[in-house]
Amino acid sequence: MGRELTRRGPAEDTGRQPGPGAAPRPAGPPRTVELIWGLLILNTLGSAGAVTVIPLPRSLIQMATMGALVTAFTLALVLNPRLRVRASAFLCLLTLLLVLSVVSSAHLESGFGALFRCFRLALFVGTLWLLSRWWDGGPTFVRHHIRMYSVVLLSVAAGLVVSPGAAMPELYGGRLVGALWPLTPPQIGQYAAVVVGLAVLLLLGRRTTGFSAAVIIVPSLVLLALTHTRTATLGLLVGLALAIGSLVLTSAAARRFFGWAVLCATAAAVGLSSLLEAWFLRGQSQENFSNLTGRAKVWDALLAAPRTTLEQLFGTGLGDKSFGGLPIDNSWLAVYNEQGLTGTAVVAAVFLTLGGVALLRPPSLSRACAIFLVSYCAIASYTEAGLGDASPYLLHLTVAASLLAAPAALLPTPEEPTPEEVV
Repeated sequence: MGRELTRRGPAEDTGRQPGPGAAPRPAGPPRTVELIWGLLILNTLGSAGAVTVIPLPRSLIQMATMGALVTAFTLALVLNPRLRVRASAFLCLLTLLLVLSVVSSAHLESGFGALFRCFRLALFVGTLWLLSRWWDGGPTFVRHHIRMYSVVLLSVAAGLVVSPGAAMPELYGGRLVGALWPLTPPQIGQYAAVVVGLAVLLLLGRRTTGFSAAVIIVPSLVLLALTHTRTATLGLLVGLALAIGSLVLTSAAARRFFGWAVLCATAAAVGLSSLLEAWFLRGQSQENFSNLTGRAKVWDALLAAPRTTLEQLFGTGLGDKSFGGLPIDNSWLAVYNEQGLTGTAVVAAVFLTLGGVALLRPPSLSRACAIFLVSYCAIASYTEAGLGDASPYLLHLTVAASLLAAPAALLPTPEEPTPEEVV
């Protein structure tokens, strides 16, 4: 992202020392927190996807992703040995979802793999609790998010350069996939859209320069276009519109950007309508497009399947987000299938909580970033699964929760060692 995207806010860059009567500045999070965040992202990349240039056994990928999660939890525990955490309704709801997952998986309808997935979710949520100590309502975790996903996108771009045929195989209709790490087009589209949206907002908030932002935004937009991912594109556009709309009354830069965006969108709609339509349809027939590339058939079969009362309330346990051997590709139906109506209500409460808090906050960059992430996840939940288990979507929502947290003094007490000393 460049040096500018790693710097702190303008007030922190002055280099002035606090006066004799000034309050001490809160201690920022140690650099290890960014490493932990990167390990959480690695864990959520998954092990299934396209055929890579160098064949990677799925068992090896699973060991790497699970090892990353165990390492992240261990490092977070070392940094926060006294288990100091921030009170968070969001994390309480995730903990409740974990309890529901254990209850639904205890019957072993989904096999022993369900209990292993519960263990993974427990480590994931536990790590988020330990990191909550450094939530301060600032863009720290936004920068971590951008940098770590930029590394993932850099690997995708490197795979495209090394082997264009493997990166855009016919099996996926010529759409961009991960040639070095098995990533599907929707995954790459999601990462690119989130990085672009957050980088644009940092630019509008004057937390980075135009050049530094362009280094991230332009390549990410190219990768997004090559994936032909409609959900990610729609989530990016709607999320940015809502986020920038929350700033237009207080930010001249946001008003200028919004005006130019509307003008460019109108010109593109008029002059490039046929090209945009071809990109959007991806060569599909009208019937295939109307049933969402076959997703609707799986959804209908899932809803029509007979269930006991317990299965309706608590689901069948954590699984691989599939039904009848086919991916569900809908977060709400996946949660209903695995954690029942109770789990669906908890996930809905997560969105209502984050969205409600964001609406009550005064206009700010942190609020705009949170609105973007929450709205993006809400849109993507219709055609992507992941809200009920450890996934990138929970990481996006965690960043939103950190942005909406009230600032708090993070200086350690005199008897407590600093995080750097603990390491």
